[in-house]
Amino acid sequence: MIIYHFVRALRPRQWIKNTVVFAPLVFQGVLFNPLYFSKAFLAFLFFCGVASASYLINDLWDVDRDRLHPVKKNRPIASGDLPKPFAWMAIALLYGILIPSSFLIVGKYFGIVLVMYVVLQLAYNFKLKNVIIVDALTISIGFILRAFAGALAIPLSISSWLILAITGVSLLLAFGKRRAERTLLESQGMSKASTRSILRHYPDTLLDSMISMSASFSIITYSLFAFQVSPETSIGRDLQSYIPSTLISAKLLMLTIPLVIYGVGRYLYVIYEKSEGESPERVLLDDKPLFYTAIFWIIFVILITN
Repeated sequence: MIIYHFVRALRPRQWIKNTVVFAPLVFQGVLFNPLYFSKAFLAFLFFCGVASASYLINDLWDVDRDRLHPVKKNRPIASGDLPKPFAWMAIALLYGILIPSSFLIVGKYFGIVLVMYVVLQLAYNFKLKNVIIVDALTISIGFILRAFAGALAIPLSISSWLILAITGVSLLLAFGKRRAERTLLESQGMSKASTRSILRHYPDTLLDSMISMSASFSIITYSLFAFQVSPETSIGRDLQSYIPSTLISAKLLMLTIPLVIYGVGRYLYVIYEKSEGESPERVLLDDKPLFYTAIFWIIFVILITN
């Protein structure tokens, strides 16, 4: 039974965030290269491991606050289902095995980025998550490090516009999460500072402005990225024999922009009308329109670029 609660504490649902490491492969058109994919998959596994260690530390650090939260009180450590000594031992093993192995198995530069990510997560857990605006920026930097780690594991180059688009989306998720947390606590009649002190510094008007800014930034930067992709990687080689030659050099990635616009709009709807969004990965998996939009976007991007 303790294994079940341990797996829950690792938060496997949140591993979906680590799929960002595959972005350089997808947009460079080499996703189906066996060697490149295997390296990126190793990078994904390393990030899942250290991220789970960070989640354990966060749950240990915030255990008293989590017990007051209407949802987080059910987490394995907060509920008492997972003993604290077991969690600390797991953290030591995960960090002690994964960090040195990342240098040996994947590469020196990947290992450096992984260490930077671990340090960033520790800083977030102990301090930065309580600093207004900085908390969201820290989450965004974590996504950027994942993308760079994926590129360094191969190694491949990565577009600056893609990095900006990732920044915009991650900020949208971070500020949307804060907005949803406020809504949830208000609906439960609880103090905003009872489970997360930073919420008392985030008025609704500020969060709404930051969400609007991040949503616009995401769409604009992704659109610019879609238009600047070189013709050589703008359409997959397998599709070139099925379309007119005049379209081979067209930047067909622009066709995915409507999906991004709808996805951002749907996420805003979920936050404001359905009062959800405290867990972005749960929203993505449970909200069917958003889930299918993400699936179609992934399919179209892979078909166009690979």
